[in-house]
Amino acid sequence: MAAKIVAVVDDIFFLAKIQQTAKQLGIAVESVAPEALQEKLAEDAPCAILLDLNHKSGKAIAVLEGVRNNPATRPIPVVAFLSHVQTDLAQSARTAGCDRVMARSAFSQQLPMLLQELSQEKSG
Repeated sequence: MAAKIVAVVDDIFFLAKIQQTAKQLGIAVESVAPEALQEKLAEDAPCAILLDLNHKSGKAIAVLEGVRNNPATRPIPVVAFLSHVQTDLAQSARTAGCDRVMARSAFSQQLPMLLQELSQEKSG
């Protein structure tokens, strides 16, 4: 079975870029709304979660805390991205238990390598 990554990303253009890159690597990326994430994780644990800290719902940190406070989902790696100038938000994400916080530009630049790395963590 192909590796699966869940993305909590509402920017459809950026999500399309993530999904297209993943498809070329044979990795499935499924978009999930913040309020549906816990249910999705309960039915099928992905190898990683990609989280847009600027999600328009304003719930990114709460989503992260929900993942970390649940013993079943705590081990799932979470990679979050945001604007490079948002240092306070980055610190909040780290405090909430985010595994990796990246500037959106670096995330974009390193996307193929990052997806491969995340998909191999669970299978490897």
